[in-house]
Amino acid sequence: MGETRFTDVTIWRVPKPIPGCTHPFKYRLALVVDELCVLRFDNEAGKGDHKHVGTTQAPYAFATLEQLVSDFWRDVENWSSA
Repeated sequence: MGETRFTDVTIWRVPKPIPGCTHPFKYRLALVVDELCVLRFDNEAGKGDHKHVGTTQAPYAFATLEQLVSDFWRDVENWSSA
């Protein structure tokens, strides 16, 4: 990604869904540019599945891990192309 940008992909399988989710995963997928997180998919307890683009937060419809990772890389590519 370069010296001023990187991605972090972390996914855990948890014993039971966290509050606000129906699947057994806790995750954080992030794009950091110049020390600022500009894109992040995550699921906090109580907030459920969502994504952040800049300072905007929106719900994310989790379907599968494969789709989550695919959606993240698509958004990384779109952000990098903008």
